[in-house]
Amino acid sequence: MDPIRYINVVTVQFDIDLLRNFVAIAEAGGMSRAAGRVGRTQAALSQQIKKLETALQQTLMTRTGRGVTLTIDGERLLAHAQKILRTHDEAVAELLGESLSGSLRFGCPDDYAQVFLPRLLQRFSRQHPQAMIEVICAPTPRLLERLETHALDMAIISVPESRERVQFLRREAFVWVGAKGAEAHKLDPLQLALSDLDTLDHQAATSSLERVGRKYRIAYASGSVAGLTAVVRSGQAIAVLTRAAVPRDLQILQPSSGLPKLPSVGITVRTANRYMSRLISGFEAHVRSALPTL
Repeated sequence: MDPIRYINVVTVQFDIDLLRNFVAIAEAGGMSRAAGRVGRTQAALSQQIKKLETALQQTLMTRTGRGVTLTIDGERLLAHAQKILRTHDEAVAELLGESLSGSLRFGCPDDYAQVFLPRLLQRFSRQHPQAMIEVICAPTPRLLERLETHALDMAIISVPESRERVQFLRREAFVWVGAKGAEAHKLDPLQLALSDLDTLDHQAATSSLERVGRKYRIAYASGSVAGLTAVVRSGQAIAVLTRAAVPRDLQILQPSSGLPKLPSVGITVRTANRYMSRLISGFEAHVRSALPTL
């Protein structure tokens, strides 16, 4: 008869903070960007990932020149971690009576939508799964019009550069953007792809060029950032975007290109109603807290 063999089973218990920081790094794509979001140093985050990898006996992410890349095991953990955090946050919110419900009409400029919206909405929905956020993307002037008529409850908007920066949730620099390898910035007159006449990127581009006496022509005008970047990718024109919104396949044109310096803009949030529901008030507080760290 074979001798009885005893197998030691090591039970791994996930720490919520470790999982939350792991997800923050994975979503941000790097230690430095995640550090600002969770309020920890890069060294502390790195130690936490090592602790998680030691417990699981698996490599979860590798560092690259652009940040971090998840391994296959890291991708598997990410899917589970997101579910665990969502369930955890839902339970805490419900037991504390803090879960919100209802619907809210939220506006966001196109150029911020891809950069900020996924993480803003994901964080909020984890804690308030019964809340429905309807998103409308449009240039800031169109969002302001909708707020005025109460067609929106709340919106992220861009405001002109000001010394009173306390009013901003964050500040973004405008930059000239062109297709990689193209020389549209050398054309005379300069060919531009810009948003509507009353938008800040349009005004920043035209006023800066007029200030230095550079000839230009509006080759394409649209309220859609997707349309503007499509024209830029063709190499036929250049555009003005906030630095955070520049797609990776396009290039920021440096001062050596001969283009004039552009101003910065402030980003803030505005509500339509003087007397706000718990949902609107709660989502506004969430945006004001989260947006500066994204």
